[in-house]
Amino acid sequence: MLLRGFGIISLAVATVLCLLTGSFEGYGWLWQLPLFSLGILVILVAGAFLYLVLLCNRVDLDKEQESDDTHYRKVLEAYVESALPVLRVHVTAKGLNKVPVDRRFLLVCNHCSNIDPVILLDKFAGHQVAFISKKENRDMFLVGKMMHKLQCQLIDRENDREALKTILKCIQILKDDKASIGVFPEGYILPHRKLHEFRPGVFKIAQKAKVPIVVCTLKDTANAIPNLLHYRPSEIELSVLQVLEYEEFASKKTVEIADEIYRMMAQDLGPDRVAQT
Repeated sequence: MLLRGFGIISLAVATVLCLLTGSFEGYGWLWQLPLFSLGILVILVAGAFLYLVLLCNRVDLDKEQESDDTHYRKVLEAYVESALPVLRVHVTAKGLNKVPVDRRFLLVCNHCSNIDPVILLDKFAGHQVAFISKKENRDMFLVGKMMHKLQCQLIDRENDREALKTILKCIQILKDDKASIGVFPEGYILPHRKLHEFRPGVFKIAQKAKVPIVVCTLKDTANAIPNLLHYRPSEIELSVLQVLEYEEFASKKTVEIADEIYRMMAQDLGPDRVAQT
């Protein structure tokens, strides 16, 4: 929507410029109109990027974010929506109607590419999903600060004590109705880019907060960046497989929940997208 709006504005302003310069009286508009449009589009995109930089410069990472920042979320959702066409990514989404709209939830998905959170942020826009992310992302340019304002929680995957603090924080966010939580239960993206074993501790979040688990899969996101480098489009499929209500897993061990959801994802993804154990 943002990029389309920039395109319309660019064409409108370029048309006015051609009128003012008298280009339409001859054939000059044939090259001036596209040139003006492109130039204005570049200026608008540069302005949008500069605005994002200035917005992030105001963020203090050492100050705890007590609630989801509505403005930052709207800005990010608008930019993400515009980024997917630029990345030549087309996403077909199935089952989004299953996602609860009147309560918080734990969103779980397989993880094959760094583009996965971008797609989920776009397709789950309006649900206020705050992702659990590796602590190294705190220092990423722009990304770390935007994540902070959206209440995304950083996790130290090599320190169980610190990881537990993140889990407890996510439980509290859900209980306080501040955001839904998104997590990739595999924890890592491995070189084979296939579904692999889960870290079951994350499912304790849904149990303790008493919220449903939204199970979804992403197919072929691993190809997105290589395709972009070769200027090829990427067709990606997002499927919401099932929404597990709290009562369905309340008495189960987290390992049992993890095994059930793993089997669900593996069946949908197919053997070619699942690592052999």
